[in-house]
Amino acid sequence: MGSLILPNWLSRRPVETEVPKEPGSEATGLQQAFVSESDRVLDPTKLPDSALGRLPQPVGWRLLVLPYRGTAKTKGSVHLPDEYVERQSLATVVAYVLALGPDAYADTKKFPAGPWCKKGQWVMIGRYCGARFRIEGGEVRIINDDEVIATIADPADVMSV
Repeated sequence: MGSLILPNWLSRRPVETEVPKEPGSEATGLQQAFVSESDRVLDPTKLPDSALGRLPQPVGWRLLVLPYRGTAKTKGSVHLPDEYVERQSLATVVAYVLALGPDAYADTKKFPAGPWCKKGQWVMIGRYCGARFRIEGGEVRIINDDEVIATIADPADVMSV
């Protein structure tokens, strides 16, 4: 049987080296709220207080919300393109309340039963309501207090079109 001739670059065994992490590759700010793709892509409970302090603070009757991004793969484990996930997050109707302005739900004539939501709740909002802000690690919206449509327990229960 004949011998196999290989080029030197192919016959050498690769030297195992540890790839150094690039500076800034660690999750910071809003990026810490995004978890593995098998779970929900967004878990706001993982946001550190330092990241929350750097977010824009709503004034007056406004709320700061973090739109839900959904999962990055289907139930059949098909990975969705980033562009599709990004488009869905722009048109989402579900958001997590990060902060309330000092006058949110203070008008007792408009809200006789009290506040419609509170910090830390998942809410449904109008599809394109509020002002959108791109910040490091994602996007947040500032909406008016009367733009909350409903409160929900799990954002995955509401499907976007």
